[in-house]
Amino acid sequence: MQFHRFMWIWLLLAWFPLLTLALDNGGAEKGKEVYNRCSVCHGAEGEGNEAMAKMLKVAIPALGSKEVQALDDAALKKIILEGKGKMQPVKLPDQELSDLIAFLRSLKK
Repeated sequence: MQFHRFMWIWLLLAWFPLLTLALDNGGAEKGKEVYNRCSVCHGAEGEGNEAMAKMLKVAIPALGSKEVQALDDAALKKIILEGKGKMQPVKLPDQELSDLIAFLRSLKK
């Protein structure tokens, strides 16, 4: 009986790291690295680059604002992948997209 208990514990411990990786929905720290590509327009901390907004003649919302944070993850993914207004689409692998959204959520004010 103890052998079976030992085997279950061993299996759990052996597979736990893989399970946690599979359940990872994105990390804000990794997402910040992905976000660095966006910071030219959206600013270093998501506040929006006023000079770029002026040049493009658009309003770039603060990514931590209530309006942006009120969007659900699906809406954010759609904007990122398809673009919006003058914002060009950004092609990202699923994990990088999840990480980026986790970072965007960390900007909430």
